[in-house]
Amino acid sequence: MHSRFRFFSTIIIVAVLSVIGMSVITQAEGVTVRVKDIAHFQGDRINQLTGLGLVVGLAGTGDGSGSQANVQMIANMLQRFGLSLSPSDLRTRNVAAVMVTAELPPFAREGDTIDVTVSSFGDAKSLEGGVLLMTPLRGADGQVYAVAQGPVSIGGFNVSGGGSRVQKNHTTVGRVPNGATIEAEIFSALTSGNYLDLVLKNPDFTTASRLVDSINAHFEAEIARAVDKSTVELMIPETYMHDPISFIAKLEGVEVTPDTMAKVVINERTGTIVMGQNVRISTVAVAHGSLSVSIGRSFEVSQPWPDSRGTTQVIPETEIQASEEEAQLMVLPAGSNVNDVVKVLNAIGATPRDIIAILQAVKAAGALHGELVII
Repeated sequence: MHSRFRFFSTIIIVAVLSVIGMSVITQAEGVTVRVKDIAHFQGDRINQLTGLGLVVGLAGTGDGSGSQANVQMIANMLQRFGLSLSPSDLRTRNVAAVMVTAELPPFAREGDTIDVTVSSFGDAKSLEGGVLLMTPLRGADGQVYAVAQGPVSIGGFNVSGGGSRVQKNHTTVGRVPNGATIEAEIFSALTSGNYLDLVLKNPDFTTASRLVDSINAHFEAEIARAVDKSTVELMIPETYMHDPISFIAKLEGVEVTPDTMAKVVINERTGTIVMGQNVRISTVAVAHGSLSVSIGRSFEVSQPWPDSRGTTQVIPETEIQASEEEAQLMVLPAGSNVNDVVKVLNAIGATPRDIIAILQAVKAAGALHGELVII
């Protein structure tokens, strides 16, 4: 029997330099993007819709008789068709109770169609081959804005037999493409008199200020002003007063360089690390090494002398070997950026999980100048 244990030791020694004597760090050149890629207009938003429905036509993979919601929904549906049956008389293996969800896009008109998602909330095994019956979809105000119906597509399968089971994708969730028809419109006011509000997707004071400068320079007029870190108020120019859509179309094409916060995003489950270009660190010395311990066990047979009265014994022998790699010490000067961090950590042979531990320790010591986000 062999067992192998590996212990990693990571030592972080951090020395933060004083502000006096630190070199000036210039901002890295940003990426220029369109206004429509970083902002949206106030009123241009989606609305969520939900409904409770039934999927029929399942090949015995629907809800069991223990699902009371399913039984009651079927009884109610049959009653609307003039059939009165007791819930105890119903067999529901070919029917599944589902939640139906959809997103109503902005400025959608009556008669347009949208996709819906169908999710089982009972004990159905699969929605494969099922058809969603007419289901009203309501908004947060309780009003019906769409009606959904149609065949459910799950993009997978669930097959079992002989004690074996094969499944592809998630068979209790499916979609009905263009399965809902919009029955009522949601009014969204895009303009307020002669003004528009532009909302940043990632609020930031610097980005809002740059957005104002870019818009005013493009239209050669003082038509934009920042209200806060997320909202820029726009005055529609007089030449576009009767055609605000043309103004919006031109506005969406204006280019701006957004600013980003210094962030390090870590996913500990997958070992993924993403560091922004603005991340800076103070002087850091990193010592990285590893200790490997190998424990092996063998068995020897002890045979007694022929004339003795002893018995054969099996004696275990344990052998332990330990080796430690030579630790490497790398030093990053103050103001190092993300490229310097990656180069040094790769040079000392640090794995992604080692880098995560190192960055957390550097942040705890106050030498990582940026936000550390762990997801």
